[in-house]
Amino acid sequence: MKNKTIVITGGASGIGLAMVKKFAAEGSTVYFIDTNHQEGTKIQLEEHEKGFPVKFLEGNLTDFDSVRHLINSIPGKIDVLINNAGISHIGKVENTSSDDFDRLYAVNIKGVFHAIKAALPKLIENGGGSILNLCSVAATIGIPDRFAYSMTKGAVLSMTLSIARDYVDQGIRCNCLSPGRVHTPFVDGFLAKNYPGQEKEMFAKLAATQPIGRMGAPEEIAELAYFISSDAGGFITGTNFNIDGGFLGLKM
Repeated sequence: MKNKTIVITGGASGIGLAMVKKFAAEGSTVYFIDTNHQEGTKIQLEEHEKGFPVKFLEGNLTDFDSVRHLINSIPGKIDVLINNAGISHIGKVENTSSDDFDRLYAVNIKGVFHAIKAALPKLIENGGGSILNLCSVAATIGIPDRFAYSMTKGAVLSMTLSIARDYVDQGIRCNCLSPGRVHTPFVDGFLAKNYPGQEKEMFAKLAATQPIGRMGAPEEIAELAYFISSDAGGFITGTNFNIDGGFLGLKM
């Protein structure tokens, strides 16, 4: 992956940040898009101090013109696009408002669509490349109280298959990753907000829902993302990779 150009959305925290660090450490030039100005600027500075070419692009994925402007500001080719940015919502259909639904649709579905549509010309001009979308086990199994979130991840899976089919003849591979529970700042924030004083107990309970007995680490997701996106994964397209501690395969 040396001397390749990688674009990662939602790269200022969690899985996205782990990907930024992984690809940069392997010699790639990394551009990451995020709305968090403070964290994005900090990460760019930290990576530059390590000698890694990492560039923070501040922007909102729900606005196509903004996304297109950011993508077009990247000089030269794009080899890999990773659609990692996403938001969550807890609730069944009866306690999901239209505003909740629209908010998740705008980020988790339209955000992926906008990034792919904006990056495709550069990928095609480059003679091909890799698109990797962050999906979820929620796309293929019923998760309690995740109606709107599951809906968006089902759409991401379908978009992945469509892009893979439509652009295989132009050298573009498209795959997705479906993690189970991963220990990110989102998890810590969720527990602090909904279970104050019970964070440790609830964390253990959530971790135990995966047969392997723990949550995944962002770095583990980044390692698989790296392999799929690299030349070593060049024979892989149109595939959904479950990385979930056995959640789907071993669940009784």
